Amino acid sequence: MPTVRLDGRKITDWPSFHHESQAIFGFPDFYGRNMSAWIDSLSSLRDGDGMSAFTLAPDETLQIELINHAVLRSNAPHIFDAIEECTAEVNERYTESGEKPALRLVLN
Repeated sequence: MPTVRLDGRKITDWPSFHHESQAIFGFPDFYGRNMSAWIDSLSSLRDGDGMSAFTLAPDETLQIELINHAVLRSNAPHIFDAIEECTAEVNERYTESGEKPALRLVLN
């Protein structure tokens, strides 16, 4: 299972979250740096359209390890909540189209 690590210590605000996300997921230069763009980019992991450095097989899942999640939850609870909510929204898009969820969020 491909895995990325998002470090809660490096996320202090929205710009730092989107900087880290763009780096770990390999989002393109034109990535919109907002949660709608984050959701859209991760909703095409099985399309091979270049919105991410990852292309998943139909039954494959991308694991997102949110390390130091307690630090993020303490320092930026709104961002922590958005990560959980938007991960669920991405997976909902996949299941609504008859596919297996593509993301697995692991808190470390």
